[in-house]
Amino acid sequence: MGRDDSRDRSREGWRDTPGRNTTRTRREPDARAAAERAFKAATTKPVEGPPKAPAPLPTGKETVTLRIDRDVLDHFQADGPGWQDRINAALRKVAGK
Repeated sequence: MGRDDSRDRSREGWRDTPGRNTTRTRREPDARAAAERAFKAATTKPVEGPPKAPAPLPTGKETVTLRIDRDVLDHFQADGPGWQDRINAALRKVAGK
């Protein structure tokens, strides 16, 4: 038995025949583009700006270069380790803190 070609093919939604079912062919690129955008949004690493500077410690100490007389340095170093803390304490006392 031969094939019946007399059916109306415009009802066959699975065919992409030019001139037929144009609504479906117009929607496919939009759906694909939306799916690609969603995929990129879910898989793309966000762009990060420059690293932020760390917050200063509230009681942190600052490294400085200080020129003092040799006899003053000898006085604070005479008691051994911790001489920098002793200089800091003396400066705090003078500063009224």
